Amino acid sequence: MISKAENPSGLLKDEDVSSVVRLFFDVAHLKQVYRKGWPERGIPAERCETVAEHSYGVVMLALFLTNGFPELDRLRVLELALLHDFGEIGAGDITPAERIPRHEKLQRERDSFLRVLDAWPDRERYIALFDEYQRGKSEEAKFVHQLEKLEMALQGGVYELQGLGSLGEFLESAGKAVEQPKLREVLDDLRSLLDH
Repeated sequence: MISKAENPSGLLKDEDVSSVVRLFFDVAHLKQVYRKGWPERGIPAERCETVAEHSYGVVMLALFLTNGFPELDRLRVLELALLHDFGEIGAGDITPAERIPRHEKLQRERDSFLRVLDAWPDRERYIALFDEYQRGKSEEAKFVHQLEKLEMALQGGVYELQGLGSLGEFLESAGKAVEQPKLREVLDDLRSLLDH
């Protein structure tokens, strides 16, 4: 895991604090964990996107793009987008370069998610949402998976236009995962921008 600092939840040790304080300290770690694909491509640490910044981008895309998809449950899309990287609090951002089998990656993330929500009152509801995202079978989960890849491509485009490297591989990777025609239009628009 590449991060700016250790997980703040470690500062709590055995302190008697509310579940809200405990949850926030864990969630705050996502603001410190870098998306590993960027430093692996030479993006300097001070410019590198964190998991929380990525999640924010996915949630913003979900908020604005679900308007064009009335068949989707908008609240569910937003919840899935908000929770989709919670497992990275403890597991970190595992990239394909690490060659960790998918089932192991998913198990690490789920174990982390369960630990974070250990004392949360209605945790079963959130576990069900996290599992729904990981399975990727519902229309909402499929949509969020595509938004996650779209955000990655868009962020790569930002870095490329800022002169931080040629990151077309992220656009190509997203092109393989994004199937929804309206979302593919966004990728095509980005591709045209980068080709100038």
